[in-house]
Amino acid sequence: MKAHAESVAAAIAARKPADDEIDVHGLTHAGKVRKVNQDHFLLAALRKRMDVLLTSLPASTRLQVEDDRLAFLAIIADGVGGGDRGEVASRVALEQISQYVSQSVRSYYAADAREDSFIEILESAALRTHAQVLERAAQNDDLKGMATTLTVFIGVWPWAYVLQVGDSRYYNYREGALLRITRDQTMAQDLVDQGVLTRTDAFNSRLANVLSSSIGGSQTAPVVTRLQADWRNVHLLCSDGLTKHVSDDRIKERLATMTSAKQACETLLQDALDDGGSDNVTIIVGRAVPKDGGSR
Repeated sequence: MKAHAESVAAAIAARKPADDEIDVHGLTHAGKVRKVNQDHFLLAALRKRMDVLLTSLPASTRLQVEDDRLAFLAIIADGVGGGDRGEVASRVALEQISQYVSQSVRSYYAADAREDSFIEILESAALRTHAQVLERAAQNDDLKGMATTLTVFIGVWPWAYVLQVGDSRYYNYREGALLRITRDQTMAQDLVDQGVLTRTDAFNSRLANVLSSSIGGSQTAPVVTRLQADWRNVHLLCSDGLTKHVSDDRIKERLATMTSAKQACETLLQDALDDGGSDNVTIIVGRAVPKDGGSR
């Protein structure tokens, strides 16, 4: 019996999760202080499909068309700039990057691209998105100075890629361990890396809110990280409206005890609001849950 259970678990671990085995949820909230929500998020499945336009087959024997999921996509963009500028920047960035990534993933599968070339493709997509936001700002004086963070998760089994610009974050939780995969691209973090500030001083510094890299800002430096996909992974993307108020220890606790992605998102949001909710809060949580009797 034990050998059979281990065999089933190994078979599950080796295959890509089916659509009904993906538990994912996202939400965004203006917070308790800001009047406008400048965050945007997106969850999407990128697919290839065959559309049957005409056939002589009777309805009872229609083709069972495979609508295979090529990739799973999650994006958070946290806008920067007064008035409507931040909201427009995050919206434009999300629209553009989702198109570029969709095209890139299909090219990846068609060409069987190597890891390094796909990373370069994603970096290029971020730079093209940056150019689009700059162009949009140049066309309208009211939008000058707008910018946004951009954190993108792309699951292309058996790998996952994280694209990072700015200080929104991606965390990976697995079996009691929480890892922050992204690095905050802020002036404060730069000074920590240089040994000028301690982490505590950096967190309390006004420079913690000054981006050293952004989409639409004076400088953009996209970073792409490749990760091994694993059924045991729980993924968290969030804007800094969460991490300003909720510690990594509390995040780990919430993910360790989650009953669903929706419940985890709602609980983390309430934690941020209970601590003051000083900024817009956007959260995405996702995991794979096997349906065929195995354990993650």
